[in-house]
Amino acid sequence: MEKHAEQPSHSQKKPGWSLDARDVEFIKSLMPIWGFLYDYYFRVKTSGWENVPTNEKVLFVGSHNGGLASPDMQMMMYDWFRRFGVERPVYGLMHPKVAEVSPEVAELAAKVGAITAHPKMAIAAFRSGASVLVYPGGIQDVFRLHSLRDKIYFHNRHAFIKLALREQVPIVPAISWGAHDTLIVLADLHKIIQKIHSLGIPWLFNVDPEVFPVYLGLPWGIGIGPLPNIPFPVQIYTRICPPIIFERYGREAAGDAAYVDACYQIVVSKMQQELDELIEGSRE
Repeated sequence: MEKHAEQPSHSQKKPGWSLDARDVEFIKSLMPIWGFLYDYYFRVKTSGWENVPTNEKVLFVGSHNGGLASPDMQMMMYDWFRRFGVERPVYGLMHPKVAEVSPEVAELAAKVGAITAHPKMAIAAFRSGASVLVYPGGIQDVFRLHSLRDKIYFHNRHAFIKLALREQVPIVPAISWGAHDTLIVLADLHKIIQKIHSLGIPWLFNVDPEVFPVYLGLPWGIGIGPLPNIPFPVQIYTRICPPIIFERYGREAAGDAAYVDACYQIVVSKMQQELDELIEGSRE
């Protein structure tokens, strides 16, 4: 068994707070389902997997869409497992609210390799020798407006840069295009719902979802709120990009706000360039 770094002891029983929750046999059971979706439902076209270092841990940074189903993320995971084997771990950072709203879903995700998006968990994963996958834009990214489908959207979150600098790992961008059409986001009513909440009306499940989209999608037709959805069978394109290596690493670099922002701008700029090329190529 792999030797893991120390993990937060106060939360061991909660989904996402243990690297050992990853279940190789469970992942194997999902592979035929993912394979069918990959080949026949989403008809995925992918490239760039040669950019994944053979014996080096990295921070994969992704931009995705498609609502809570986030099919591009699942297809990325399938590509990883079929290319490198289910035994080679990669841990994905999962929003802590998933466990609050649905512990059952969080537990299933943890079996595939999801861990709570907390610095201690990400560091534990790196120090176990594994790579880590993060989608900095979070729920604002997966539910971003359809008009923003061609834009890298991280909601100005810089924590992933600090993580890469502290742990001295390169960033490998993971981009996709097409998943934005599996669910068509028309508007975000979050600010309006926040005003209603301020009048004393509680949130669903007593949790602020951070977005409150209006979208066209299955099975609802018109969906309101961050509800689960069935993706439309739209072709998805994915690409793993060359590693991004910064000039400085370490705690001092991670504590330099101006340097962190400069690194953030580099990542967003390079990912946008790669996305533009991916879109252009998909239309040829």
